[in-house]
Amino acid sequence: MKKHLFRILVFCVVTSAASAQNFIKDSLDSYIQREMQRWNLPGLAIAIVKDGKVIHMKGYGYTDIVRKSKVDEHTRFQIASNSKAFTATSLALLEDYGKLKLDDKVKKYLPYFKMKYDYLTENITIRDVLTHRIGFETFQSDLLNWASTKSRKQLVENMANAIPKYGFREKYGYCNIGFVAAGEVIKAVTDTTWDEYLKAHYFIPLGMNSTDTYYDNFINAPNTSKAYTLLQGKLLEITPSRIDNLGPAASITSNVDDLSKWIILQLNNGVFNGKQIIPEKVIQETRVSNTIVNGKSRKGQNFSTYGLGWFMEDAYGKKVVEHDGGANGFLSKTVLIPEENLGYVILTNSDGQYFYDALSRQIINDLTKQSYQNVSAMYYNGFMQNYNEEQKTIIKLKTEADAYRAAPKDYKKIEGIYRNEVYGKISIEAFDAYAVVRFEFHPQYNGKIRFINIDRVMVEYADESTLGTKELRIESKGVGSIMEIKVNDFIDQETYIFTKISDDFFPFPVNK
Repeated sequence: MKKHLFRILVFCVVTSAASAQNFIKDSLDSYIQREMQRWNLPGLAIAIVKDGKVIHMKGYGYTDIVRKSKVDEHTRFQIASNSKAFTATSLALLEDYGKLKLDDKVKKYLPYFKMKYDYLTENITIRDVLTHRIGFETFQSDLLNWASTKSRKQLVENMANAIPKYGFREKYGYCNIGFVAAGEVIKAVTDTTWDEYLKAHYFIPLGMNSTDTYYDNFINAPNTSKAYTLLQGKLLEITPSRIDNLGPAASITSNVDDLSKWIILQLNNGVFNGKQIIPEKVIQETRVSNTIVNGKSRKGQNFSTYGLGWFMEDAYGKKVVEHDGGANGFLSKTVLIPEENLGYVILTNSDGQYFYDALSRQIINDLTKQSYQNVSAMYYNGFMQNYNEEQKTIIKLKTEADAYRAAPKDYKKIEGIYRNEVYGKISIEAFDAYAVVRFEFHPQYNGKIRFINIDRVMVEYADESTLGTKELRIESKGVGSIMEIKVNDFIDQETYIFTKISDDFFPFPVNK
């Protein structure tokens, strides 16, 4: 999920006059090593499969930049939204088993499933939640959903509080909570958890022995990569997100050795080591376009759609089946090009880069015989331009806050408890020269609030790399006043309005 929006802006790659070469065979190693330095990327692992065999599998850089522990093919990373293909394939498999139909209503299996409007509650199908077309905008309600203390069932129940931004099946809106609901359908139909279902049907049969769905197992496993981000121009180690509650959308952790087996299975129409693990028609069902992602054509691409847990597009005449994944400190990509019987997975341990996507595009350009251009260099220029503009905005806000001298009483006026229907409660505690906001369902979140004028504040979140630094509107008129809350768009694009329900401050529990 995290920080993947940039790829939409820089996808189109023009070609130069230089002749194409066999990039994977002749240049991959040197290209990765050189471009990792450009991006200040600590570590990367890649596996490439061709005609049922792994033709390249290697780790680059470090899992820990202090200890200089090297990445190898067994290093574990969070793969985040690459989990979605496992979830969607499972539901297509359950249809093949006769346990359900993808066009069944979600409510048939989850009586607690409810949307804001009855029509949606009664008509949303399993296919709808798997294909991002229930009416939610991209990342809607993820301020609550991402890394919160609520259970999967509680998050699904909370869908009833969110007002969809679009009409039903009107347009694509990337919806993590829809996949959580889909995972709960698996639990309802099989009487086992999503986690155990994946273990029994994929991880064990494929020998994916280092693949898991639980945060604690990931953190405590050997050869687990540290997580890094880019903050104020410097590489910073951060704590990975505990996202077990978003399991069916995002919680799988793995390595390229294990995921190469998943790719072999996918490219071989469900067969692995001579055994049919998944029926071919199930594999093909996941690659049928259900939702238009982008209807515009551009150089080398004529369609962009979403199937069941997979994005699909054409690249210079080749059908590409792929998915990105992003979590705090990790970005990844899985790509299948069935016509060429080729696929690959790229795992990285910093979210302050887009080399993972540039590398993928470089491989595709070579495969489709495009003239060579350094895609990474182009991505880097665009990334740094956006990053520098963002930093200028933050510096401007901090300068304004430094110049505006709010009185202690101004901060005391905004102290209290505020509530939003979708999220729940926040608390604001006043100090002499600032206030602190805390979140009911995210004990790891807090932010320092400072006035920049009488009705505007800036909030510097402690987890700045995830939540950001934002300018917000506020009213300080007692009970009934409002406080805006906004975080980075790659978490949630919405601005939330919280209404003050009490002048009395009381703290939420905080992680020790």
